[in-house]
Amino acid sequence: MRRLYQLIRNVIFVLMLLAGSAGHASTRAELAPEVQAFVQEMVERHGFERETLARALRNTRFMTSIVRAMDAPATALPWHEFRLRHINDARLDGGLRFWAEHAAVLERAAAEYQVPPEIIVATIGIESIFGRRTGNVNVLDALTTLAFGYPRRAAFFRGELEQFLLLARETGWALNAVKGSFAGAIGVPQFLPSSYRKYAVDFDGDGRRDLRGVADAIGSVANYYRQFGWQQGAPVIVPVDVGDTLLDAMLAAGIAPHTAVTEFRKQGVVPLEPVADDAAAALIAADAEAGKRYWLGMRNFYVITRYNRSINYALVVQELAATLRQMRANAAEQGPR
Repeated sequence: MRRLYQLIRNVIFVLMLLAGSAGHASTRAELAPEVQAFVQEMVERHGFERETLARALRNTRFMTSIVRAMDAPATALPWHEFRLRHINDARLDGGLRFWAEHAAVLERAAAEYQVPPEIIVATIGIESIFGRRTGNVNVLDALTTLAFGYPRRAAFFRGELEQFLLLARETGWALNAVKGSFAGAIGVPQFLPSSYRKYAVDFDGDGRRDLRGVADAIGSVANYYRQFGWQQGAPVIVPVDVGDTLLDAMLAAGIAPHTAVTEFRKQGVVPLEPVADDAAAALIAADAEAGKRYWLGMRNFYVITRYNRSINYALVVQELAATLRQMRANAAEQGPR
């Protein structure tokens, strides 16, 4: 049944993009009305050449694998399973090597943007295994598939398609030459086109914002977090003992900090590490092997979720960062061998 559904969706997409003019072999296939409307918007709002853009969209491929991947994201796994994919010896060793190799750039970014180097390293580690896996999917194909063949998030990805077309024009990229993730994310930090245009920085001073390069990636991740309000020196999460407290209402309030720590204390949520009573926090939970675990998510935790909305993702970035920092400190204390 699922295969039949996917086949039907595939056929509908192809018919939509290539709603042809039967009986007129010399006439190019016409785009479906909603795709034509998108082209018209790009022409009117941004001055794109109509036929050039229409031709580019006609030549895109619908990728069923992308739709399947969007419907089954790794971040939807139980936290303890997702965690094991990212907190392991290979990722830790890779993180220490990356930090050592790019220490000067990381320290400069940390000083300029007031974001800890370990958070930058951990984010790049989770996103692309420190630049080793930046994606091999044609970004135009990916974004067109999602913009016109994935109804649940079509509006969002039409926006990203728009941003990608603008980004390609600004950078001089050939539309069909850009590779990235199945969701259209690009480069070492895996920025979506809208984030690339808004937050990428030229951190190596070569006059280009090129996220395929490590220096620009490091500076851009730091800038991203700063723009969303990273608080230097503030905690990310605080483990708590919830006892027998009824938690449904607190969890339903969302992950944006909304309640002072002192109010959580009054409701039976007890922080297990020092934290300011007047700091705003949100109660977060994740599935461990032995059951639920709970933390107070502080402002910096929420900032990490602006990179990826998943609680699992932010927890893993935080843990990888903290572990790498401790391992690096331990190595410094031991000195050279």
